[in-house]
Amino acid sequence: TEMEQEKVNGNKELSTDAAPYRCSACHGDEDWGRSHPIRGRAKSRSLSASPALASTREFRRTRSLHGPCPVTTFGPKACVLQNPQTIMHIQDPASQRLTWNKSPKSVLVIKKIRDASLLQPFKELCTYLMEENGMIVYVEKKVLEDPALVSDDHFGPMKRRFCTFREDYDDISNQIDLIICLGGDGTLLYASSLFQGSVPPVMAFHLGSLGFLTPFNFENFQSQVAQVIQGNAAIVLRSRLKVRVVKELRGKKAAVANGVSENGVPAAARDAEVGKQVMQYQVLNEVVVDRGPSSYLSDVDVYLDGHLITTVQGDGVIVSTPTGSTAYAAAAGASMIHPNVPAVMVTPICPHSLSFRPIVVPAGVELKIMLSPEARNTAWVSFDGRKRQEIRHGDSISITTSCYPLPSVCVRDPVSDWFESLAQCLHWNLRKRQARFPEDEAGDGDEEGGSGS
Repeated sequence: TEMEQEKVNGNKELSTDAAPYRCSACHGDEDWGRSHPIRGRAKSRSLSASPALASTREFRRTRSLHGPCPVTTFGPKACVLQNPQTIMHIQDPASQRLTWNKSPKSVLVIKKIRDASLLQPFKELCTYLMEENGMIVYVEKKVLEDPALVSDDHFGPMKRRFCTFREDYDDISNQIDLIICLGGDGTLLYASSLFQGSVPPVMAFHLGSLGFLTPFNFENFQSQVAQVIQGNAAIVLRSRLKVRVVKELRGKKAAVANGVSENGVPAAARDAEVGKQVMQYQVLNEVVVDRGPSSYLSDVDVYLDGHLITTVQGDGVIVSTPTGSTAYAAAAGASMIHPNVPAVMVTPICPHSLSFRPIVVPAGVELKIMLSPEARNTAWVSFDGRKRQEIRHGDSISITTSCYPLPSVCVRDPVSDWFESLAQCLHWNLRKRQARFPEDEAGDGDEEGGSGS
């Protein structure tokens, strides 16, 4: 990151001896002034809203992949209007390091269900966490109900030391310090669904079929887990989508079966005056709206910040995070976006229009999807492949960027891990290399003025 000092042409009456500018968001204990040149890579910081320009004599502009510094001038007189409601913090991805306010004591271990190959790694990991680190281990109750674990007499005493929970009934969101996943990408999506607010750091081991989101190998898990517990690891903040589904109440069939959401809180908040049913979800990969079992095209309207931008006629539409851009969206023809890019992708599924291309919109905008008045059939929506439900006329789906990202622990760093996953899991740009010409043949071709294929 390169940085330079520039002057802001503010109030001319300010003397050259004015107090230096202090940015509490970036460096709480560091003064910036004329006698403090800044060189080299910036320290870990978050670029946020700055004080009014009238009180700013000098500032630094950071050239990064994430856009300009919030204090930006254009020529001698123009500048960016400061927004006091700014809530987005832009951070250098290289500075995202895991640290602990207190040493972690409780860990949630998520294991892929009905996979016998994971039993031995699961037992080794849990034994290491309990015996070597004295940690409290949480697991889902049905994990310990595996017949192979029930019949294991050696693991019996250890099994009684677990803390268990049941999905959709027990809320453990305030009891977990660290999450460790054993399996494929589905385990990370499941971990995200358990935490509808702040998410603890997630360490994912590749023991599944694809493993794009699970960068760690299990062979030397002791040293890797020890580094994470000590707070010595890089993390990537995977943004999530906050989804709000509003439905018309249509009698008893609209009620939820158990009346409990993923964290043990009421799944539907009913307003007797307006007759609506409201549900909220935190989504890591994507929200998929499709035509369901109907043979007709889906016909849904897409609004951006209250303005109708298009009507989707086809098999459906995908609204995905950068993390989800390498999942269903990539299969539907969308570009792949690095998780550090603040964006939301809108991808049509088999659109009945040759000009309908995937688009990327800024993170923070609000997308709203509703069934078109002329639609011949209803639509169906799912969230990370779960909670699938029908959308009828009068219902709406509001989607925006969540303020609760999922912190995923990296093996090396966010950029290296991502390109490694592209190469190893998706075989990105993998082909047999073209052989070079021998020197004598290459020379002959140049003399003749032609080229071979």
